[in-house]
Amino acid sequence: MNAATRLTRHQIAQLVANDLPDGAVVNLGIGMPVLVGNYLPMGKEIVLHSENGILGMGAVATGAKINPDLIDASRRPITLLPGASISEHTVSFAMIRGGHLDYTVLGAFQVSEHGDLANWISDASDAIPAIGGAMDLAVGAKHLFVMMEHVTRDGHPKILRRCTYPLTGSRVVDRIYTDVAVIDVQTDGLFVSALIDSMSFDKLQSITDAPLRRSDLFRVIELLLTPS
Repeated sequence: MNAATRLTRHQIAQLVANDLPDGAVVNLGIGMPVLVGNYLPMGKEIVLHSENGILGMGAVATGAKINPDLIDASRRPITLLPGASISEHTVSFAMIRGGHLDYTVLGAFQVSEHGDLANWISDASDAIPAIGGAMDLAVGAKHLFVMMEHVTRDGHPKILRRCTYPLTGSRVVDRIYTDVAVIDVQTDGLFVSALIDSMSFDKLQSITDAPLRRSDLFRVIELLLTPS
């Protein structure tokens, strides 16, 4: 699959940002998901939560606005929006475990056809376990979106009939955003709701281990960003 035909990480983030509803409280996981905060649509009030104890995060801080004591879970310097609050970890995780987050967006190594999530360790020889708050976020939020490349660097599928890595959560994923498609996880399987124009449905299935079906709401992905 030619890299030029795929979505960039920023374009995937834009797709996710456009799908978050007005008024949602959203946690953005470490890695690719933090990019979503750069593309939140104007006119929508979306409250960003960080597991290290921030509710109401603003943009990434630059220059004189950088406060080394004010960082998100990815250790990026950030700003606060008016009305934001800061809490200790116990309160922050009480928000997560108490079901107060509408959405969480996480990265993944693998997702199964049933929505099982594996994102804290792979089988690489140099893999370092990094669970963080992923298990709490996966089961605590009302909805879970996953962002990831569709295949590994070696070209192996990451959307599988069954995950081969240790699970973060069972049947927790609602939607998968990859560099070629958007796929909804439903009780009766995986449904492709959007696909890049340069890829056919048959080609998508050939790079996906789990069986796919075309959603009734199927569309071609239209990009607003220039690939970078």
